[in-house]
Amino acid sequence: MQSPVSKIADLIRRSDRFLVSSHANPDGDAIGSTVALGHILAHMGKEVVLYNRSGMPKQFDWLDMPGPIHNSLVGCEANWIFVLDCGTQHRVGEELFRIMGTRPMANVDHHLGNPMFGQFNWVDETYPAVAAMIADLADELEVPLVGPLAEAIYLGIVTDTGFFTFDSTTPSVMELAARLIRLGLNPGLVNAKIRNQWSINRFRLWGESFATTELYFGGQVAVGFVTRAMMSRTDTTPADCEEIVNFLRRLRGARAAVILREEPDGSYKFSIRSTGKDNVQVVAALFDGGGHRNAAGGTISADIQTAKERLIEALGESLGLV
Repeated sequence: MQSPVSKIADLIRRSDRFLVSSHANPDGDAIGSTVALGHILAHMGKEVVLYNRSGMPKQFDWLDMPGPIHNSLVGCEANWIFVLDCGTQHRVGEELFRIMGTRPMANVDHHLGNPMFGQFNWVDETYPAVAAMIADLADELEVPLVGPLAEAIYLGIVTDTGFFTFDSTTPSVMELAARLIRLGLNPGLVNAKIRNQWSINRFRLWGESFATTELYFGGQVAVGFVTRAMMSRTDTTPADCEEIVNFLRRLRGARAAVILREEPDGSYKFSIRSTGKDNVQVVAALFDGGGHRNAAGGTISADIQTAKERLIEALGESLGLV
């Protein structure tokens, strides 16, 4: 039986024009895998358009790109749409969601509960990052993992494994990182590009957010939030909220950490993190969210107090604390 990576490689060989996208408000794996696939397609002489509803986050503008990331689909033509690192099709944004049924689509993802929304679905929860899947695809297509392609893959794998500190870190992803280094990637230089991107405004936002942190169930659940007013005061964006939740998880005794971020419509997007056997994906699923066992999220349409209470209650029950 032909493997999924072999099937998707054949798909690429047979087609000429591609649109590559990921979820809105992209993180390192979403951007890394998008840019990496763009480099692969460009290397093969294919026409490729990169798209994200939110555009290119400023903290990743150091990447050597195969082309710009567009935030509009006007004039875009493609034989195939690739959607990467997207646990549900709605996360791509309204414009791309509207045209999903008009062209064939490949869904490449590693999230639990992915609804298999593509005509072709390569969904494998054993991968710690979609960027690692794209690395396997590059091997299948005999595209060398060097230069800007290697940096994009490295960005995806280190950010989705917490720089190899999360439980999702596997021997294979460590071996992939070692291979990229052997092929010429400079980890010190690239890590500095990834991590040393903060503005003073982000520091101020994080300070305000940390001040909202409250502990529940004897310190086993930590909850904080970010409002639109806080972002306005500090002149920051949702991208500046990335990683706050991982710092809350550092609190001694905390089994789960939660950050809620206010959206323009007044709803709250939440991110949950845990460690070990504590499965927070099942909690996110209660609110039509998704993710992984130790990293999940979703959206609650409620005011901040109600959203917090609902999440705290669900986490308490899931973790056996009530």
